[in-house]
Amino acid sequence: MKKSIYFIVTSLLVLTSCSKKAEIVDNFNWRKATVYFLITDRFCNGDSTNDKNYGRINDYGSERINAATFHGGDWVGIYNKAKEGYFTKLGIDVVWLTDPYEQIHGWMSGSGDVNDFPHYGYHGYYPLDYTQTDKNYGTIEEFRALVNLLHSQGIRVMLGANINDPGYPTLLDAVQYKYDSTLNVTEADAAKHNSNWQYSKWTANNAQWTNWWTSEWIRTNDEQWDQNNPYTATLYGLPDYKTEKTSSVKIPIFLKEKWRNEGNYNDKWVNPSAKKLRQDKEWSPSQYVIAWISSWVEEFGIDGFRCDIVENVETFRWKELKDSCNIALNKWRKKHPEDRAAKWEDDVFFTGDFDQAYIDYKPIYAKSGFNCMVNFKFPKDGNLDSIKNVWQTYSDSLQAHKDWQSFSYLNNAYFRDANPNNMINCATTFLLSPGAVQIFYGDEINRKLSDARFNVDAAQAFRSDYNWQETDSVLFKHYCKLGQIRLRHPAIGMGKQTKLSENTYLRTYDADKIIISIINNNHGIVDTENVFPESSKIRNEYTGEISIVKNHKVAFSNIQNEILILSIND
Repeated sequence: MKKSIYFIVTSLLVLTSCSKKAEIVDNFNWRKATVYFLITDRFCNGDSTNDKNYGRINDYGSERINAATFHGGDWVGIYNKAKEGYFTKLGIDVVWLTDPYEQIHGWMSGSGDVNDFPHYGYHGYYPLDYTQTDKNYGTIEEFRALVNLLHSQGIRVMLGANINDPGYPTLLDAVQYKYDSTLNVTEADAAKHNSNWQYSKWTANNAQWTNWWTSEWIRTNDEQWDQNNPYTATLYGLPDYKTEKTSSVKIPIFLKEKWRNEGNYNDKWVNPSAKKLRQDKEWSPSQYVIAWISSWVEEFGIDGFRCDIVENVETFRWKELKDSCNIALNKWRKKHPEDRAAKWEDDVFFTGDFDQAYIDYKPIYAKSGFNCMVNFKFPKDGNLDSIKNVWQTYSDSLQAHKDWQSFSYLNNAYFRDANPNNMINCATTFLLSPGAVQIFYGDEINRKLSDARFNVDAAQAFRSDYNWQETDSVLFKHYCKLGQIRLRHPAIGMGKQTKLSENTYLRTYDADKIIISIINNNHGIVDTENVFPESSKIRNEYTGEISIVKNHKVAFSNIQNEILILSIND
């Protein structure tokens, strides 16, 4: 297979700005995880031969109009970066990949009826077929190689799980799968971007599409449903699975015909554990989707999921998904006893997007299998003076709830909230925070926005390509240092926090003790009474400087980025 150039020289220059050798630390716990969330299509193009598939168009002539086309990123590219040590240098212990499932082939209008750009499912949120990979991401064996490599590095793998809706209907899919008999266009014409086309008008007759999901599976336009009920409301015009339905349905005609027409030709992309799920069962719509998603755990040993639009699906369905995934993970572990990941004992991890969720305990969701909700409210300003109170709140919450935790972010696929002019301090407040933290790809190098910021849907600019030739090496080094310290010291992510003075805090977890001090003056003197013994050697983890405890104090002269992170120098 012909591979594209991977910018090896540039990557090595960036990586060597961190420690020469990433440390292997095996003290993983989801409660303190450092997660790297990347959009597969935007991270790294490792194989240019898979860039065009299904009749999609990649280039409509400008960066703004190409905001939501497929840009070429794939699993080969991620594999190459993982093999170079990119994630281990950052201290990452979980990589969150966007959904691998085959996406709708065509485009949705970019900003609703404004339709200023064509919006494809490059992000994995618009599934067409849960039983196979999208060819733009890569083959089954390329995905397997990536997951196995990450596991061998001690890195867990997360995917997305959405049981609320499939992807939108599109003109291209309608032509290819013949579910709208009124259309009289070619595939080539259906792939072109028509700014005058209105999705809402075209789908007004979707109840007549007998060769699509049909009203057996989704709510169609000839039905009345309660938009005030989160379980029956349609979101952003997406087809809504009838997750409340308990009676059995048959697999839609278009999927059966799709699988029959593809035949063995598509085996390179079909999940082997999903093949047995391509036949009618006595299942409800949700049970099919749950089985299809779980098959990825059974085949690859996937470790966790970010569940989409949690509050729009009945909690018993999430419990069914969690139980099904745990069963599948145990099957995988028994089948691969020699694999490093087979020795891990934690259940499948569940977090979810619950609109504007905080770190507060949600007992109903905890009982449904969730470990946390994504924390929308972590401060994004990098304020070193106020962050200590936030840290205290998060630490206290962790100690209070053994079955619940926090999962914070600075930026993600929908929000670009962190101050790009203060990313050093943002990273400090963030990576020294208790609980799990999620780095959005490129935050560590201050990834720039694309011209999509000028579109009506400016959020597409947050998902710009990772530019491997343009990095902020100073910021990257800062992320590396803090990530490695966080990895070595579980007290940072899971420790009980105690205030020692106005700007100085102790974190303890088992035998691990860390003092974190914000130094906004020239006096790097810290009181260590009742923490570190007299005459002991104390190391500033950030700079490596050593100081001796004298009269219950340590003094440091090399203070960088206004922080001291102190531990016993073993």
